Amino acid sequence: MKFLAMCSTGLGSSFMVRMNIEDIVRELQLADVTVEHCDISSAGPESADVFFVAKDLEEATTGLGDVVVLNSIIDKDELREAVKAAAVRHGAL
Repeated sequence: MKFLAMCSTGLGSSFMVRMNIEDIVRELQLADVTVEHCDISSAGPESADVFFVAKDLEEATTGLGDVVVLNSIIDKDELREAVKAAAVRHGAL
């Protein structure tokens, strides 16, 4: 399974969310999960199984598939619950 954190430039906030997702993946001991980050314009439906994006970019995710919209990209508790839920949806947890 692949998680993809996205932001408008693919540099700052998506990288931070990626690192936080990686921490949570280790914490949950999820096997066979990769995490990457990119700018939102580079992502396509085949880019990942689950896409993580901040609420302000939600409209740009049409057609991507399983998109998790984060109300706050710095709230690790919200992110932890979102990663858990995504793992359950995709049979990894």
